[in-house]
Amino acid sequence: MLSINQLHHLIRQELENALGSAVAAAKRAHDTATDTESIAKSKYETFGLEASYLAHGQSVRVAQCQADVRDFDALFTRLSGVSETRAPKVGLGKLVELMDADGKSQYLFVGPGAGGLKVTCDEYSVMIVTLASPLGRAMMSKLQGDEFSLQVAGSRRDYEIVMVS
Repeated sequence: MLSINQLHHLIRQELENALGSAVAAAKRAHDTATDTESIAKSKYETFGLEASYLAHGQSVRVAQCQADVRDFDALFTRLSGVSETRAPKVGLGKLVELMDADGKSQYLFVGPGAGGLKVTCDEYSVMIVTLASPLGRAMMSKLQGDEFSLQVAGSRRDYEIVMVS
């Protein structure tokens, strides 16, 4: 069975890795944009301008990664020591196992951001989904055993919630 504490640690580690990569890419882009070789010698040379756009985009990515780390830290702090007396509903901070109509299972962690990020915990692959995503909205507030349908790429997919923890 998946350990929620181990999952939290792995998610935090992946978020830190993403932040480190974003910071390195932003530094490279900034260095390129400010290099003397990037100065335009005519109005037709746009390399420096393009490099500055890239540097700006990378700095926005760094800010998003920093926000993801903060949001997950706040979520994990809020979740530590919290125990539920009722059957848990799908919501922020929940680990969900879904089974599709073909009997294929997938594990999802409902997070405040970083949708699509995948981590491997034990032999399980867990993908982060947000409540803003179509899948997150469709699952929100459902209980173990509930079923729902979702339109994906023009076709209907049916799911059952096997586990919520």
